Amino acid sequence: MTNHGETTEPFENGDIAAGLSFDGQITPDTPIALRTPAELADALPYLLGYRPEDSMVLVSLLERGSFGGRARLGIPAGVEDWQAAARQIARGLVIGARRRGSRPERIVAYVCQEPRPGETGRDVMLRLAPLAQLLRTECGSLDVPVIEALCVSDARFWSYVCPVESCCPPDGTPMGMPGTSAMAAAATYAGIQVRGSLRELRARMQPWETSAALEQEVALDAAGMSLVPRILDDASRAEVAEETLDLAGRIIRRFAEAAPVSGVHPADVRDDALLGHDEAATLILGLQDRTTRDRAAAWMEGDDGGPALRLWRALARRCVGPYREHAAAPLTLAGWVAWSTGDDIEAREALAMALGADPHYLFAQLLHRACNEGLDPESIRRCLRQERDGRTPPEGPPSTAPNIPEQTSGSRLPPGAGPAVQDTTEAVPAMPRRKRRPRSSGPGDTAPGGTAPRNAGPCPRRPQAQTRRPTRSRPAPYGVGKTCQDGEDG
Repeated sequence: MTNHGETTEPFENGDIAAGLSFDGQITPDTPIALRTPAELADALPYLLGYRPEDSMVLVSLLERGSFGGRARLGIPAGVEDWQAAARQIARGLVIGARRRGSRPERIVAYVCQEPRPGETGRDVMLRLAPLAQLLRTECGSLDVPVIEALCVSDARFWSYVCPVESCCPPDGTPMGMPGTSAMAAAATYAGIQVRGSLRELRARMQPWETSAALEQEVALDAAGMSLVPRILDDASRAEVAEETLDLAGRIIRRFAEAAPVSGVHPADVRDDALLGHDEAATLILGLQDRTTRDRAAAWMEGDDGGPALRLWRALARRCVGPYREHAAAPLTLAGWVAWSTGDDIEAREALAMALGADPHYLFAQLLHRACNEGLDPESIRRCLRQERDGRTPPEGPPSTAPNIPEQTSGSRLPPGAGPAVQDTTEAVPAMPRRKRRPRSSGPGDTAPGGTAPRNAGPCPRRPQAQTRRPTRSRPAPYGVGKTCQDGEDG
């Protein structure tokens, strides 16, 4: 049993050491000894790159105690789902690591949740104790012991392993002041920044819930009446695509030329002010066409990457009311650009949110799986560059992009659209008269399917056509059932 009262070698085999290199990655070099539960609790945001909320987290330890892969999964609301979730995250971390050629020696487990109304942090610790035990049992069944299990709640932490009350009191131990630990100092020296919570990151891409949302909904209705007949008409569909890309290119330039502001929220407010309701509606509807969306994916790097990501975030915020499912396209583009430019955390969140908006959106499924498996996005970028360079660009937009062969999610049209037509990959469903749909129950992850794009050479063939189901189930709550590996977030 772990004895936390010992500070020299509390984990029996020596200190847990993490190295921080100057590229912001955890490495075995320049070790930082973590000797106590307090240091392990403090290290969690630096290992993930953000503060986890409502989460179970597993961190693997390799030889000599260096940190290996990390996995995070939202805590299911129902206790009856805890065992399946614990098995999913444990198998995802351990089996995934073995498949990639590394073998975790030990694991540190965390459960993180803020108190509900009327609860204290200690109440949370006691309520989540069975979940922590399930995590230990599932990891043990894979022959990887959990040497420490911590609960973090209400700015305090508890150990489920330590029996020494003087070391780990029943009422928990206050977390240290942020930025005062050895891990924080090393991370700052290495240029690693810890973001806010996942809730704050998601807020940048969630639909408006302000008075302006009604104005945007009216603009989307009007754009649908004018654009949908043209999208359904084969003779005018390509023209709509060019108009959409031309408008997107002009707004990306507008964003690039805007004066910078400090702060995340002020920056988003500035971008919202630069994008008109009619412009946003035209882009949202135009990007529901698969071919147009694929071509827009070429704004993925260099000077275009940053402004394009801001545009896709802004469009996701404009998918209000009954148009919330239309956010799958801009959210997937935001996830792709974030992944392409090296921001895996935002990429995973945006792609998971896209799957929350439309669990069957195959482009998001493919990118989410590839990002979670740690694949290099360069193979997709290569496809985009090759097809972009091989196409004669139309007059107007600064750049256009190709069809990505792995993408097979079809077009989505707004409420009130006409009869179904056959896309190259799947049918566009006939849409009923517009009705308001009930909002989803809350944020959460969905478990993506699909197959990851693995080729590093020439672009693969496009998959065969699929037929969309005549009826669609309501999206699963975003936040349950997704396993992330090697620093993934979900």
